[in-house]
Amino acid sequence: MFDNIKADLAAALEKDPAAKNKLEIILTYGGFRALCSYRRAHWFYLHKMPLIASLISARARRKYGIDIHPAAKIGKRVFIDHGVGVVIGETTEIGDDVTIYQGVTLGGTGKDVGKRHPTIKDGVMISAGAKVLGPVVIGEHSKIGAGSVVLKDVPAHCTVVGVPGRIVRMRGEKYNDLDQKLPDPVLEEFERINKRLETIENKLELPACRFSIAQQIDKEVAGNGDDI
Repeated sequence: MFDNIKADLAAALEKDPAAKNKLEIILTYGGFRALCSYRRAHWFYLHKMPLIASLISARARRKYGIDIHPAAKIGKRVFIDHGVGVVIGETTEIGDDVTIYQGVTLGGTGKDVGKRHPTIKDGVMISAGAKVLGPVVIGEHSKIGAGSVVLKDVPAHCTVVGVPGRIVRMRGEKYNDLDQKLPDPVLEEFERINKRLETIENKLELPACRFSIAQQIDKEVAGNGDDI
């Protein structure tokens, strides 16, 4: 437990550019303090003392606005930035080096039994307000865009945005940055269509003009012939 807390502290110091020192994180960072409470609650849960575990979790929820079920499985070096409104369900599994922003829900859909919550693999970043629902698996080093709703499995090294979540980028490279500025697939599609239309208009503009003039001349000639 204490090794995991030390690892979480190091992750917060490394990933948050606003962090000045470890003491500041320990005293003021709600996400880090909520993780500490979770790790204590999880220890009691594993040792068959669920009531004490639930009391610790309830107290952390009231103090920090972060709801982590004591039965959830959370790895090392996890960073919850700001954290208010984060909900992590009972059967959630989170790997190492995961970053979670405020308003994220790792919850169930209400229809599943047994494993009801997501599995988040190592190195995943889940942006502000994203919802990952059901027993889905988010692959290693993937990014979930802000406000996205993910209901299906996501392969490793992917970027997901939208409602419902759509994969807009798939690469073989590892994501180590915390950049939440992700592509907008709708805007990109409009830009592609506009460029395509512009190309077509440029190709058809001159021939279309000549064709129109030729038609007008033919009509005038035909009309004059009828008069004659």
